[in-house]
Amino acid sequence: MRVLYVEDDANNRLLVKRILTVEGFQVEEATNARDGIARALANPPDLVLMDISMPDMDGLTATRHIRSIPEIAHLPIIALTANAMTGDREMILEAGCDGYISKPINIDTFVDEIKAYLT
Repeated sequence: MRVLYVEDDANNRLLVKRILTVEGFQVEEATNARDGIARALANPPDLVLMDISMPDMDGLTATRHIRSIPEIAHLPIIALTANAMTGDREMILEAGCDGYISKPINIDTFVDEIKAYLT
């Protein structure tokens, strides 16, 4: 399974890549939203992990953009976010994400959470 992780923080990318790679996933990284959209279009992954807070374009805007492109609109997009306040879940789902996982991630359950979105 291929996962595209769109995240501006290098430490977060490293952690997620290590966890998923050990479990047999191929992880492609994008360091910003625009690059993530381009990579998703050029080589569609099985799942997109989308950081919400990024400097160039936030993850919700990037998700809306992906949903507007017919070739990749179907991709499962999971928000990874430290924003876990009341109303954030609804905002994330309204933007077109299929779900979200709160940061910091739980290393023990993270892979199972990802697999649940792939079935």
